[in-house]
Amino acid sequence: MTEPFRQSDENQQPGYPPRPAFDPTPAGPAPAGPAHPGRRRARGPVALLAAVALAAAAVGGGTAYAVQTLTGGHDGSDGAKNVNGTSVSTGSKGTVAGVASAVSPSIVEIKATGGAGKSTGSGVIITSDGEIVTNNHVISGASEITVQTSDGKTYKARTVGTDSKKDLALIKLEGASGLRAASLGDSDDVRVGQEVVAIGSPEGLTGTVTSGIISALDRDVTVSADPGQGQEQQQQPGGGWPFEFGGEQFNGDTGSSKTTYKALQTDASLNPGNSGGALIDMNGNIVGINSAMYSPSSEQQAGAQQVASGSVGLGFAIPVNTVKADLEELRGGATG
Repeated sequence: MTEPFRQSDENQQPGYPPRPAFDPTPAGPAPAGPAHPGRRRARGPVALLAAVALAAAAVGGGTAYAVQTLTGGHDGSDGAKNVNGTSVSTGSKGTVAGVASAVSPSIVEIKATGGAGKSTGSGVIITSDGEIVTNNHVISGASEITVQTSDGKTYKARTVGTDSKKDLALIKLEGASGLRAASLGDSDDVRVGQEVVAIGSPEGLTGTVTSGIISALDRDVTVSADPGQGQEQQQQPGGGWPFEFGGEQFNGDTGSSKTTYKALQTDASLNPGNSGGALIDMNGNIVGINSAMYSPSSEQQAGAQQVASGSVGLGFAIPVNTVKADLEELRGGATG
């Protein structure tokens, strides 16, 4: 269990010296000496703060803007700003609440029905007319796809393209318009330790928001590439989508047809149904598509039944740059 965040005390500054008493006696001639005799040399913390301010100014405006953006500093304006296409309230910039408010309308719940059963997953709206990115394992083998948006509206959807090697799929809503498209960020800029937010529909709980950090980069995660195993929740009641890491299998058998991709690791809580949902940075940009999670007790047995287990902070997401590089082929109707 992670330690709760504590409010920083870095803004606590030492008190200033008392103001000198007012002396009504007219001042005499200025004695010879420095041009500014009343100005004293700053010492201690005050001097240190001044030096830091000068150093920050020397770095340039880009650094100053980044600090303001991530700390929620006020720039004197009100209302909302557009951050890479996503409207984020200036009063909530850099907060989980602000990210959730801005990005939740771009995240959907997906229900797929096929010969192997039913599955529930998540997806990310990338165009206003209803193009949605999700995991291939959420919709593969589906004969019917139903999508629910954050406002409760339900749409039928069709599969546009799939890429089982990258565990990605593109679907399109029927008759949709005016949807809020998510802002796709740059996963090459992601750093270990940075805060992220996950939004999806774990266990069918639409619009669930969790948060955490990026735990690691470039994890080699192996998942099934067999379209016939696309029904994650019903076929894997004890955990999430089966995957392999470091030569070991987790959450069930991945089958004989497999694919490996580089993934972002996060401790943001992910559970079955989060697959295909968004991993988001604190500026409201999508940095990954959540795709796998580790469920430690998925193979434990209680009599003849499996024991289900929730997230333990080991989740994996496909980097958004992988998604962007694959979009042209998916839009072209790829079925790999």
